[in-house]
Amino acid sequence: MGIVRSLAAGMIAATVAFSASAQEQWVEGQHYERLPTEVSASNDEGIEVAEVFWYGCGYCNEFEPFLQSWKKDIADDVNVVLLPAPMNKAAAQHAYAYYATKAIGATDKTHDAFYTALSGERRDLSSASDLADFVETQGVDREAFMKAFNSFGVKAQVQRSMSILRGARVGGTPTMLVAGKYKTGPGMAGGYEEVLEVVDYLVEKERSERAE
Repeated sequence: MGIVRSLAAGMIAATVAFSASAQEQWVEGQHYERLPTEVSASNDEGIEVAEVFWYGCGYCNEFEPFLQSWKKDIADDVNVVLLPAPMNKAAAQHAYAYYATKAIGATDKTHDAFYTALSGERRDLSSASDLADFVETQGVDREAFMKAFNSFGVKAQVQRSMSILRGARVGGTPTMLVAGKYKTGPGMAGGYEEVLEVVDYLVEKERSERAE
């Protein structure tokens, strides 16, 4: 019996050690960073996961299917936010386009189409007029889009995106911000699947800290 008990104890210890190792495979400063100041892209009380993206970014386009698949299994307390990155003049126009289509409830029609046109086909949609013409081909009312595009509300959202990116010191896309406290990306984590594993780890870390 003593030998059996010793073997059982050893197996339990090995399992615990393995679990601890799995939890510790993601290292701060290597696979993710803690932000110098906390940021928030929404007022939701859940655990915020924000994707910083640009429609013209090929890596964002490649990452999109992984993100959509991951979103199907997230817990109810996780709040996923899309945060367009107005890092230059063209990207700013595309950020306006994202928030304009969101304002009129048309992102389901345009989100993938923007990726295809801007990242896949490298089309020159750099002006409000060009963007309006494009969304019209996707079944979106051109006048409604332009009204939203030029609205104070959309301008405020783009400015807020700029402020969040500066606060989080985001230098490229795609970047994932978790709970307003952490930053990671495919380059840091080691790939598209890996970055979502890091996000899951950070979500659980935040959930555990809130429960204490």
